Amino acid sequence: MELPHDGGRRRWSTGRQLAAAGAAAAGLAVLTTALVPVRDSLSLASIVLIYLTAVVIVAATGGLRLALAAAVASDVLVNFFYVPPFHTLTAENRDLVITLAVYVVVATTVSVAVDLAARQRAAAARSGVEAALLARITEAPLEERPLSAVLEHVRDTFGMTGAALLERDSEGERPVAIVGETPSADPTLSAPAGEHLRLVAYGPALFAADQRFLTLLATAAARALQAERLAAQAARARELTEIDKLRAALLAAVGHDLRTPLAGIKACVSSLREPDLELTDAQQAELLATVDASADKMNDLVENLLALSRLQAGALSVHPRATAVDEITAAALLHTPPPPGRTLDIDVPDDLPPAWADPGLLERVIANLVANALQAGPPGRPVHVHARQEGSVIHLQVTDHGPGVPADQRERIFAPFQRLDDHTTDHGLGLGLAIARGFTEAMNGALIPTDTPGGGLTMTLTLPTAP
Repeated sequence: MELPHDGGRRRWSTGRQLAAAGAAAAGLAVLTTALVPVRDSLSLASIVLIYLTAVVIVAATGGLRLALAAAVASDVLVNFFYVPPFHTLTAENRDLVITLAVYVVVATTVSVAVDLAARQRAAAARSGVEAALLARITEAPLEERPLSAVLEHVRDTFGMTGAALLERDSEGERPVAIVGETPSADPTLSAPAGEHLRLVAYGPALFAADQRFLTLLATAAARALQAERLAAQAARARELTEIDKLRAALLAAVGHDLRTPLAGIKACVSSLREPDLELTDAQQAELLATVDASADKMNDLVENLLALSRLQAGALSVHPRATAVDEITAAALLHTPPPPGRTLDIDVPDDLPPAWADPGLLERVIANLVANALQAGPPGRPVHVHARQEGSVIHLQVTDHGPGVPADQRERIFAPFQRLDDHTTDHGLGLGLAIARGFTEAMNGALIPTDTPGGGLTMTLTLPTAP
C-alpha cells in the first residue's frame, strides 16, 4: 500500500516532464497537420473546440503547467493557420481577436478546473489509503500493537528500505527499534514522534513526502513504544510482587523450620556439656542421635533452598546423558528410607532403556517424590514405585493411597511453601514437589499428577529415552 508523496500534486522528474511536453507538442502538430487541409470546410468555432479538447486532454494527463502552455500554443496555431490573413499573427477584424482571447480564457479555465479535479481525486484516494492504514494499525489493542509492525507500515507505505525510531538522551540519538536497513546519519524521511523521539526512514529520495501523514505514523510509533514499555513495567511489577510473596513465605517458613532443629541441637549439646548432669550411655546416645537428625534436617532444608534459588535464577546446571533408571532409583531410595511401619513396593525393571537425564537431578526428583508419597500415605499402605517404557519415553510412577489432591488444587502443590490441608511445619517447607517439577522440566521431562484408583495421588515422571 503506497500513498502519493506530494499531497495530491503530480510531481514528476525532469525527464518525465520533458517527455510529456514533447508528447503534447507532437499532438498539437499532428492535429494542426490534419486540420489545415480542411480549414475551408470548418468554421473557426469548430476548430477552436477541437483544439480546446486537445488542451483538456493535456490538462488531464500532463498537469496544469503543461495545459496552460498548450492553451497558449494552440491559440497561436489557430491564429497563424486558421485566422485570415493566414500565416500571420494578426487578425483582419475585431471579432476574430475577441474569439482568440476568449479561447485562451476558456482553455485556461478548463485546464485549472481539470487539474483541480485531478488533485481532489488524488487527495481523496490518499485520504482513503491513509484511513485504511491507520485503521489497520489501530485496530489491535494498544498492548498488542508491536512497534516493529508500525515501522514496517512506515517502510512499506513510503517505499523505503528501512525505518527506525530514535530516542535522544544525554549521549545523543540511539535507535530503540529498527526494521530493514540499518540507520545512517542522513535519513530520507524524518518526523518528530514525541518528546525525545524521532521517526526516520531510509531509501530512495522522494520529491515531496506527505509530512502530515508521516507525523501521524510517528505518533503511532511513539504510542507503540510507550505500550511496550508499560507492558514491560507491568511484567516486572508482577515479577517483583511474586518475589515479595515468595520472600514473605520463605521468612515465615524458615523462621520455624530453622529454629526447631537449632533449638533441638542447642538443647542436646547443652545437656551433654552440663557437668552436673549425670547421663547414662543410652541417654547420651539418644541426645547425639537427636543432634544428628536435627543437623540432617537443617542440611536438607539448606539444600532445598539452594536448589530453589538456582531454579528461580535460571542458574541450574544440567548435564544430561544416558542414565540407567533402575540404578538411579536404587540410589534415591537408599537415601530416602521409609519410616517405621511404612513399606515401598518397587518395580523398576533393569532392562529398561537408559533415559536421557542428569543422574544427580533425576535422583533428587525420585527421592523428593518418594518422600512426599511417604508423608501423604497412611500407615500400613505401601508406596508404589513403578517404571515402564512407552515408545521413546520412560514413565516412572510414584503412587500413594493418601487423601489425594482435588483436580483444581493440583497446580498449587508445585508452588514453593505449599502443603495442602497442612497448617503445621512438621513436614518441612513444602519445597519437594516444586523442586521435583523444576528439575524435571530442566531435563526436558514432565511431571504430571493424577488420581490413584481407590484414592490417593500418582505422580508420573516422564523422560525421553537416550538417543
